[in-house]
Amino acid sequence: MVKETELIFIPVPSTGHLLVNIDFAKRLLDLDQRIHTISILNLYSPTSPHASVFARSLVASQPRIRLHDLPALHDPPPVDLFKRAPEAYIVQLVKKTTPLIKDAVSSIVESRRRGSDSVRVSALVLDFFCNSLINDVGNELNLPSYIFLTCNARYLGMMKYIPDRHRKIASELDWSSADEELQIPGFLNSVPAKFMPPGLFNREAYKAYVELAPRFGDAKGILVNSFVELEPHPFDYFSRQENYPPVYPVGPILSLKDRASPDAEAADRDRIVEWLEDQPESSVVFLCFGSRGSVDEPQAKEIAQALELVGCRFLWSIRTSDEETNVNDVLPEGFMGRVAGNGLVCGWAPQVEVLAHKAIGGFVSHCGWNSTLESLWFGVPIATWPMYAEQQLNAFTLVKELGLAVDLRMDYVSGRGGLVTCDEIARAVRSLMDDGGEEKRKKVKVIADAARKTLMDGGSSSMATARFIGELLDDDGAC
Repeated sequence: MVKETELIFIPVPSTGHLLVNIDFAKRLLDLDQRIHTISILNLYSPTSPHASVFARSLVASQPRIRLHDLPALHDPPPVDLFKRAPEAYIVQLVKKTTPLIKDAVSSIVESRRRGSDSVRVSALVLDFFCNSLINDVGNELNLPSYIFLTCNARYLGMMKYIPDRHRKIASELDWSSADEELQIPGFLNSVPAKFMPPGLFNREAYKAYVELAPRFGDAKGILVNSFVELEPHPFDYFSRQENYPPVYPVGPILSLKDRASPDAEAADRDRIVEWLEDQPESSVVFLCFGSRGSVDEPQAKEIAQALELVGCRFLWSIRTSDEETNVNDVLPEGFMGRVAGNGLVCGWAPQVEVLAHKAIGGFVSHCGWNSTLESLWFGVPIATWPMYAEQQLNAFTLVKELGLAVDLRMDYVSGRGGLVTCDEIARAVRSLMDDGGEEKRKKVKVIADAARKTLMDGGSSSMATARFIGELLDDDGAC
């Protein structure tokens, strides 16, 4: 009888994390029929009330993925904590939800034990924000736990650095020392502190990082959404570390199909695609700052003035700080009329479809890792405008470590970055779209080819994923 296994994924309830977790689950099921089922526990958070609906739309086409919605907590962490220190909020949410998670995992394991088939639960795959569950659930139920890092390998280097720093300096980073050069494992260059995640400068969020970082060493293995050809240096570093879990480069994990597109946005999608079809190849710069990235009226005016000054074709997906505000109200008077033949302004945009279009020649991006991988996959160079989370570190990686992006404002932090000026934006867009950007475009095309090859039979990520699956199936500890 062929040995079959079930995995239990536990992501955090945010759009970006759910998306990549579900896509990784789909890939594993496609790669090996011995993975019978993947159960995904969906935590509830008041900050992401529609996460369950979003997740169900993504798994609808894959019957071997089972989504288990956990009930809402009676006493969730305060939403104000999420606003000021989202990392601390998520860590508290996971802690408070742990009894529900343990009950759900126990129920799945017991159901498999009582079942008439040979399927057994072999492991937990935990979002890195959920790594407290290694001890609180995995070890207690005798299940090996793997951490799934939805970020890149250099972020893992940062997580390895935090405990060492904390032993010497037991406090958060200080903005007054933002230019201090840090020596972080896996980086080719020293990293100025200002490019570290903003949460490390916040006392509550810093405490969350200090809790999370050492637990990476407790995992059975660490799965990283990146690939050796993109990040050879950090993966080489981790391959040489003794007394540290094996690190599996399994990326790029991308959502290139099956992404939910609400009916209300269908007309927007058609309008955008039709407009792109009329534009010359590689002539359009795309501006989009992710699901949480927004701009206020003064910043919107600076962007508009820069686009008008440069005069290149553009597609601008804009989200205002006040969701009740009409986009037209934050733009300079007469702007839409003056750029009517040259640009398109929209709210939502189908990002993957846009980046895949031959008309796109550059991407002004917040540098979220999912968006970064999508841009690299389609060979589109980036101008970096990070806003939150680890995006500043991603921007530093793209510009200084890899030479794949143009520096617009690598150290920008939403809420404290001040105004990014028209001149700064115009300079970066020109660098991205004019002849000077051709070198970046060629380098990104090389990475785009490597991203495809690494997933093919014999590619580095394909082989790393196969090693992970082999370890699961060879492990005699399945429940």
